[in-house]
Amino acid sequence: MIPLSITLRQALERLVLPILIVAALGIILLGQADRGLTERVRMGLADILAPAYGLVVWPQEQARDLLGRMRDMGRIEAENQRLRAENANLRHWYDVAAALADENAALKANLHWMPDPAPSFVTGRVVRDTSGLYARSVLVAANVDAGIHKDEIVLDGSGLVGRVTEIGSRSVRVLLITDASSRIPVRLEVSHGAAIMAGDNSGTPRLIYYPQDNPPIEGERVVTNGEIDTMPPGLPVGQIHYVRPGQPVVIPFASLGHLDIVRVFDYGRSAVVPPDAPGRIPVRRPADSLPLPFPSPLGRG
Repeated sequence: MIPLSITLRQALERLVLPILIVAALGIILLGQADRGLTERVRMGLADILAPAYGLVVWPQEQARDLLGRMRDMGRIEAENQRLRAENANLRHWYDVAAALADENAALKANLHWMPDPAPSFVTGRVVRDTSGLYARSVLVAANVDAGIHKDEIVLDGSGLVGRVTEIGSRSVRVLLITDASSRIPVRLEVSHGAAIMAGDNSGTPRLIYYPQDNPPIEGERVVTNGEIDTMPPGLPVGQIHYVRPGQPVVIPFASLGHLDIVRVFDYGRSAVVPPDAPGRIPVRRPADSLPLPFPSPLGRG
């Protein structure tokens, strides 16, 4: 290395900053004069330095993955304990369900139980709300030729929606359970009371004609009671809510304000005919069964 004098070294140190400034200005001017050349040079440097960037980032990514795996391993033990407890709980309820299923099958066999026929249904899409004869009704585009009839019930994925009131060529009109013309007999699952659910054009139908000595309970489920031929018992309707003391309403399970896909169910239109009781003794008239205590005078000659 050639030794430099102190004076020359000081002069070079004074020239470094001006040289760097001039070089920066020259690069800026060159970039403004020929943008294509500047971009090619920049991308060339990026391609050359890309492997170096990868080598710098790779240890960081590996360290981050290692830390994540260590944290996951720390959570595995707690997760395994939770899964074991959940598995034991599910196993318990599986045993309970299996025992109840066996008991139910035995009771059905002893009672000679006959299952209800599976209902047929037609799926349709709610195309628009209508403002016709009813205040709360919707129009459903469905295959009417599949066998849709008036008074058949309509359900969505959550509960009862309403019943069919009018049938067109390619659509049906459904009266919602919230309409003022809707009256549906229902049953309360907890208090075991019967009532009438009456719509009032609001989002929550009123509950009327329920036993005063057995009032509805806040939050209990409301289902159909089967007093209508086309509406079987046990269909979910909603749950009880008191807007004020002594005024229960039903909050519907179905999203009546945002209906999209619904189903029109056919549960049959004929009433159930009770079978004859076995061993029934026919009743005869007393004149046919009891002998006369003395000969009739009309029989004398």
